[in-house]
Amino acid sequence: MAIRPIPDEDLPQGDLWVFGYGSLMWRPGFDYIAEFPARLIGEHRALCVFSHHHRGTAERPGLVLGLDRGGTCQGTVFRVAESLRKVTLDYLREREQITGVYREVLRSVSIESDARERVQALAFVVDRSHPQYAGALTVEQQLHYVAHSHGASGANRDYVISTVKTLEARGCHDETLHRLVTLLQNEAPLQEAE
Repeated sequence: MAIRPIPDEDLPQGDLWVFGYGSLMWRPGFDYIAEFPARLIGEHRALCVFSHHHRGTAERPGLVLGLDRGGTCQGTVFRVAESLRKVTLDYLREREQITGVYREVLRSVSIESDARERVQALAFVVDRSHPQYAGALTVEQQLHYVAHSHGASGANRDYVISTVKTLEARGCHDETLHRLVTLLQNEAPLQEAE
């Protein structure tokens, strides 16, 4: 599917703000000036994307997070120096847009600090028309995909566990993800072939 990056002229000038809600929170992979806890209203974090690359394969898909319609999402907003905008955008597009399952959007994000500042941040929202959109799955269905899938970036279970640890370290409790981690901890991990 075609990737539709936001044209450079439509991005705010100056430093670039990037909203992370999954692995970007604990493994951003780009240089930034500062990071802050942040809240995005209008979309929520959900394991709603079949992963055919990073955490699974086309034959044995994993599940990764997407921003899906409705609700709110606590995450992290990163401030990237203007001088690093292009290299950061190139990196994020290569990492997040392998199959075009996400749409690049700008969202108003509240920085959760004393100042309660709002910024326009780049975010990656799931494209519901993409074949890799999984929709709303039960925790048991999520477990089926996550427990034994593995992709170029590692085991799917590690991705989910790392995300939950990061969220909980920041005082954010996602009931569904927490329940999934509890179930994963009772499953035997996938043994890689030697």
